[in-house]
Amino acid sequence: MGTGKTSVGRIVAEQLRFAFLDTDTVIEARAGKSVTEIFAGQGEAAFRDLERRIVKELALRDHTVIATGGGLIVNPENLASLKQHALVVCLWASPETIWSRVKSQAHRPLLNGGEPLETIRRLWKERAPFYKQADVGLTTELRSPREVAQQVLHQFRVARTAPIAH
Repeated sequence: MGTGKTSVGRIVAEQLRFAFLDTDTVIEARAGKSVTEIFAGQGEAAFRDLERRIVKELALRDHTVIATGGGLIVNPENLASLKQHALVVCLWASPETIWSRVKSQAHRPLLNGGEPLETIRRLWKERAPFYKQADVGLTTELRSPREVAQQVLHQFRVARTAPIAH
C-alpha cells in the first residue's frame, strides 16, 4: 500500500500499450462494494478469497499490467500463479514513507486501528519474505511514478529478451 502500484502500473501499461487492471478495483466492481466495506462486513478472509479467484482468471490474460493489493502475494498459490505468466515486480518504500503517502486516505481498512504506522511496520515485516520472492524489487523512495515506471519497463524488456533457462 502506498508504494505507487496504481500510478506506476498505469504509466507502464500506457507505454507498452497494454491493458491496466487493478485487482482491488475489479473486486469492488464485482462485489458492488468498496474494499473497506468488504473488510467490515465480510472480513479479511472473504476479501482474500475474492483476490484468489481474480488471480486464477488473470492466468488467462495477456498484455495486461496488473496492480495487486499488498497482501495478495502472501498466499503462495497467488504468487506461484502470477510468476508462471507474468513478471512480478514488487514496489516498496519505508513504512514512514508509506504512512506519509496514505495517512489522509480513508479507504485503507488495515489501517483503521489505533496505531497505523505500527500496523504498516508489522505488515511490512510479515510480508517482506513474500515480497522478496518477486522477480524484481524496486524502491519508490524519492522517485516519481514516471521514474519508477521507466525502471519497470527496463526490467520487463530485459526479462523478455533473456534466454529461457532449462
